Amino acid sequence: MKNYYTDNPALKFQLSHPVMEKIVALKERQYRDYKQYDDAPENFEDAIDNYNRVLEIVGEISAEVLALNAAEVDNEGPKIVNNEIIYAEGTQKDHEALKNAGLYGMSLPRAYSGLNFAYVPFVMAAEIVSRGDTAFANIWGLQDCAETLHEFASEEIKQEFLPRINQGDTCSMDLTEPDAGSDLQAVQLKATWDENANCWRLNGVKRFITNADADIKLVLARSEEGTADGRGLSYFVYDRKHKAVTIRRIENKLGIKGSPTGELVFNNAPAQLVGERRLGLIKYVMSLMNGARLGVAAQAVGLSEAAYREAHSYALQREQFGKKIVQFPQVYEMIANIRAKTDASRALLYETTRFVDIYKALIFIAQERPLTLDEKNEMKQYQKFADVFTPLLKLFATEYCNQNCYEAIQIFGGSGYMKDYPMERMYRDARITNIYEGTSQLQVIAAIRGVGNGLFLSKIKEYEGVEIDSKLIHLKEKLMIMTAQYLTSVAKFETTSEEYDFHARRMVEMAGYIILGYLLLIDACRCDSFRNSAEIFIAYGQAENSRSAAFIHNFDTGLIEKYR
Repeated sequence: MKNYYTDNPALKFQLSHPVMEKIVALKERQYRDYKQYDDAPENFEDAIDNYNRVLEIVGEISAEVLALNAAEVDNEGPKIVNNEIIYAEGTQKDHEALKNAGLYGMSLPRAYSGLNFAYVPFVMAAEIVSRGDTAFANIWGLQDCAETLHEFASEEIKQEFLPRINQGDTCSMDLTEPDAGSDLQAVQLKATWDENANCWRLNGVKRFITNADADIKLVLARSEEGTADGRGLSYFVYDRKHKAVTIRRIENKLGIKGSPTGELVFNNAPAQLVGERRLGLIKYVMSLMNGARLGVAAQAVGLSEAAYREAHSYALQREQFGKKIVQFPQVYEMIANIRAKTDASRALLYETTRFVDIYKALIFIAQERPLTLDEKNEMKQYQKFADVFTPLLKLFATEYCNQNCYEAIQIFGGSGYMKDYPMERMYRDARITNIYEGTSQLQVIAAIRGVGNGLFLSKIKEYEGVEIDSKLIHLKEKLMIMTAQYLTSVAKFETTSEEYDFHARRMVEMAGYIILGYLLLIDACRCDSFRNSAEIFIAYGQAENSRSAAFIHNFDTGLIEKYR
């Protein structure tokens, strides 16, 4: 029986990271739930055993249900019947399988029927589900909306909505509108207070909403009359049972066809305020978007893993000119590059998730007791790293996902272009990953802060201080040369200059190649199976950084006008 967790040792390797013991202790509040709940762990080893057992279930369902249904779902897609979105038959089977296994609400506290898992195993489950079917990962992954309710909503709202997640109620985040895509400050959907009904009323249109007919909807709306920016926006939760939303249409998309993307009209829809007024975009959506970007990165890594498996398997079987095509240098180089980029993406995915785990756990602890000064400083530091690593991760993981699927189709040749093989679908599914939840260009705008404020450099120096196996010192030396090259490039411009903004992507990517290189190198010191990927990726990164540095240092700033 296939299992997408047990067949991938890299996942269990990430669970064995030295920081996991600290993360689990924080999440479990020193294991206080033990004996209070049947599934609560007694200690770290018990918690990791729980993670492993649950991830094995996720892995089996992803391989034996999701992956087998994916082609049929892609072909059938969802439909609208009586103002209700009906999933494709395979999608509904996927949903039922994961719901019946109790795999919704993994990160929620046990008091709300969750498993109280840390983010690392939760994100790992998202990666595994994505490998099974990237489209279904959107439906499953939107349970992350519950984390926003858990962190910011009143206790009454938590008690009303959170236990429903484990029962299989689906979620959506309703942000974008016809005239407000990336610029969410332009949101116009109106929220007005209904004194008689003691609730808010939502009126307006939302567009490009993933899982559009979800049971629980988080909606960004303009609550303050006379405002035109983010300070007039608040966040609301809407319950589908009120049937006050009209589904105008399901979008006909290039890929991820099993995930219904719809345009919605809110018709005096009753809703409840989440948190405080005016903080909808400034605080709550920004938090939700960071979680969503982490989820899309996991989706991209899962799809990269699937593409690698398909391409490698095909290359081992396909013969041309009397030998397997995997023996041709032009092919085995492509396969090795896919493997290296996937390993690098995964290393950054779980490094970023560990940052999120620590600062989020401390935020919730702060709601129970005052944090010590050291804890406060630690929370702030990890949150800063998470804030700049998340867009860096989303940029690299999704761009590599697209590259990996492109190269995988090339390995298949003409067969990869046909619907007889899954690569055609995967290639289409990949294309959205570097668009939704913020395009790659927006990730650069968010990540450039890590260049300007020195946060990327501080992490690079921390990684540089890690003891490296003597056999791999030559890789560290390359990374140190790349760091010097990066510093020289960054120093060339004032952070407030147009030239700095123009070269932002090159500088962010230079930092990224160094960070990903160090993460792979450190992984290779812990496990020799990552050595090839470290060697390949660092050589690749060195070439890319040299190219960016040459472009920056030889660039005539007068050419900026010609690019306009």
